[in-house]
Amino acid sequence: MNDLDTLVKAAQADFAAARQGAALEDAKARFLGKSGRVTELLKGLGALAPEQKKARGAEINQAKAAIEAALQARREQLAEAELELQLQAEALDVTLPGRGRGVGGLHPVSRTIERIEAIFASMGFDVAEGPEIETDWMSFTALNNPENHPARSMQDTFYVDVKDAQGRWLCLRPHTSPMQVRYAQAHAKANAAAHTTPEIRVIAPGRVYRVDSDATHSPMFHQIEGLWLGANVSFKDLKVVFASLVRAFFETDDFDVRFRPSFFPFTEPSAEIDIRFGSGPLAGRWLEVAGSGQVHPQVVRNFGLDPEQQIGFAFGIGADRFAMLRYGIDDLRLMFDGDLRFLSQFR
Repeated sequence: MNDLDTLVKAAQADFAAARQGAALEDAKARFLGKSGRVTELLKGLGALAPEQKKARGAEINQAKAAIEAALQARREQLAEAELELQLQAEALDVTLPGRGRGVGGLHPVSRTIERIEAIFASMGFDVAEGPEIETDWMSFTALNNPENHPARSMQDTFYVDVKDAQGRWLCLRPHTSPMQVRYAQAHAKANAAAHTTPEIRVIAPGRVYRVDSDATHSPMFHQIEGLWLGANVSFKDLKVVFASLVRAFFETDDFDVRFRPSFFPFTEPSAEIDIRFGSGPLAGRWLEVAGSGQVHPQVVRNFGLDPEQQIGFAFGIGADRFAMLRYGIDDLRLMFDGDLRFLSQFR
């Protein structure tokens, strides 16, 4: 065995003894580094005669190739061993039972709104949705609220310090009534073009905002406005519609409906709507659940309609209040705290 065979065997032995990448690189430096044994042999070729230099150089390069091959093979062995250790550490026991994924569900207010929408749809009402940032004209003026009306006060309404192209102030809508205006105006234009005057039946659910917060009030809450206009729509129809809503929503016939005189600028006459159940935890108590009234003639004109031809009623339902009554919730704030312990009850 010549000196080069011995060198190759020594390199192979050192590489095999390396158990980590760092140790292997140290062994590589001893043989193939700038001061390694192979490099020194190559440097010594300069002292040989030309005939010897060619033969010796070929032998050294052959030995160098064998050492590099041994180095690469050991690198691959160490990489495979490291990967195997990683796979063992991250191995999954496929015999274990699977981890169940959490089951979500609709929020009680969302359930309530969907239920009310379905009930009104069965009575021929459309559902209209619109912007939550409205002009003060849509929110108040179109609904017969004069500029000095208390509802426009900063104590009641969240205003945005911006005006629209017509110079009207913007605010977070304090009710969904502006959608009645938008819907009625759109239908008035369409009906005028078609020379027809069909009835308007629509509800407008959505979020609304007022500066108010306690156990039964929230700065953000949900409201469902309703509007029915036609040639011969009266309070009788309102009572039938509302009684049908209560009967279907609470799934009981054991209740009474009461209309109490009230005042709203956009209706005349106006009435608060109370219900009283004959059984259950709320039995015997009158509960205020909505405001209503015959649409004021000026509001009908603002719709772009003729109050001599189109009359009817409007109402506003607190969707959060209906949810509290249906599910026995005594604090409105529970529904908006995001507590999964509370919300998971309604999955």
